[in-house]
This record gives sequence, C-alpha cells and structure tokens, in this order.
Amino acid sequence: MDKVITSYAAPGAAAADNAHPVIDIQGLRTQFGRAVVHDNLQLQVRQGEILSIVGGSGSGKTVLMRQMLGLEKPSRGSIRVFDEDIHAPTADNLDFLRRRSGMLFQNGALYSALTVFDNVAQPMREMGTLSESLIADMVYLKLHMSGIAFEHARKMPSDLSGGMVKRIALARALALDPELLFLDEPTAGLDPDRSDSFVSLIQALHQQLNLTVVMVTHDLDTLFALSNRIAVLAEKKVVTIGAPQEVVQFQHPFIEKFFLGGRGIRAMEVFAPAGAEGVTP
Repeated sequence: MDKVITSYAAPGAAAADNAHPVIDIQGLRTQFGRAVVHDNLQLQVRQGEILSIVGGSGSGKTVLMRQMLGLEKPSRGSIRVFDEDIHAPTADNLDFLRRRSGMLFQNGALYSALTVFDNVAQPMREMGTLSESLIADMVYLKLHMSGIAFEHARKMPSDLSGGMVKRIALARALALDPELLFLDEPTAGLDPDRSDSFVSLIQALHQQLNLTVVMVTHDLDTLFALSNRIAVLAEKKVVTIGAPQEVVQFQHPFIEKFFLGGRGIRAMEVFAPAGAEGVTP
C-alpha cells in the first residue's frame, strides 16, 4: 500500500481507551445452514464513542447490529450489553435493555398508517405507564430536538420528504431517552445538503445526550465526519479496529479498495488542517 495518512483530525473527543464497554462481544459465531458469516468475532464498544462498522457485501454488518439489539441470536459466543447477556436475560431484563437502546433503520421504517406524532409516540405508549398529556409533551420535545417543526406532527409519512422521514425516525429512536443508539446507513438516499445537515444533527445530539453510537454506513463522508473508531469486518471477523487514521493504514485488500480510492482520499482531505495534505502518495 503506497498511500500514507500524514494528517487527520478525528471528530470530537473519542472515548478513553479504558472506558467501560457498553457492548462486549466475545467468540461470536454466526451461521446460516452451511454459510458461516462470523467466526470467533471479538468487538467492544466504549461508552460515549461513535463506533462505525464497515465491511464488504456479505460480511454481516447488519446481522451483527441486529444481534446487538437482541433481534437475532448468534450460533455461538456472547454479547453483553450494559453488562447483561443480551441473549440469555430474563424477560424483564431484555425489555429493560431494549428501552435503553434506540434504532434508526436505513429507510426510516415509519408506520405508514400512523401520523408523525403517533409514530414518535408509539414506543412511549408501548410502555403503558405514561399519560397522554406527558406523551404529547415528550413527542413535541423529540421532534424539536430532531429539527421537525410542530406543524408537521399530524402529517402522514407519505407527505414527507426523505430528509424529514430520517429526522422523524431519529426522533422515534430517541423517544425513550436511550443511552445507546444504532444507526443503519443514516444518510442513505439523502442529497449532499440534507446528508450534511443530518450528520450535524447526529453530532450535536451525540454530544448533548452523551450517547454511545454504533453505526453501519457505506458513505465515506458520513464515516469520517462521525466516527471516533472504525471496525472493519472481513474474513468473518473484525480484522482491525481503531481511529480512522489508524484503520486506513492497516494493510488489507478491502481497506485499500474502500478507503484509499479516489472517493476515500477526497473524504479524508476534508479533515486535514489548512495548508496540509490529508493523504500523500
């Protein structure tokens, strides 16, 4: 590999190396029939960081995220979230763990038959412990935090732009004040201006709410703008993990193709100090 990063400024302050892991994955194996997706995969997510997961097609990025959420069970190994085994808890513990997490799906996944207000209110109503007046106050707060004006609350998802769908889906993901937020291709389908605006919103909420964020994305601009660390999935495991400037120097065919092509070099140049070159041949 003949390109070296000479200068790079990572976004925000990364979590300390010794920060207690919010997610701890050990010896993970994922198998569907004869197809092995993950084998002895190890990964830790530190409190307060934004960790991005990248990998080629079929590397199991989304499957891994769903396993962290407790939506799918691995063939072997353990996933501990907030010190609880996500795949062997009591029913009460699993419900509690899920309430501490929020998920933004790639296409927003809003309920088409519900208004904006009711989409955001749905997780709160599922709890069965909040009054409608309190739910209303919280819905409008979450919409405000996500940059959605109150007059849009009674609209249907079909009346919304792609950027608004993303923001409302984010408001719903934050409905229960989670500590852990999962983002699946958060800027997919957005034009550059809306993508930049959405990235800025995520940055602000990450800092204001002290969130721990796990993100899957193919978008290099989003990746470099948000990530404190990047985990690269290849060969059925995490082949390297670290700060962006460390990961891009790891010698691996996927990394060279994904990060060090023309698009990757242009994305990294955004973070070089004025007058300095971000990537040199």
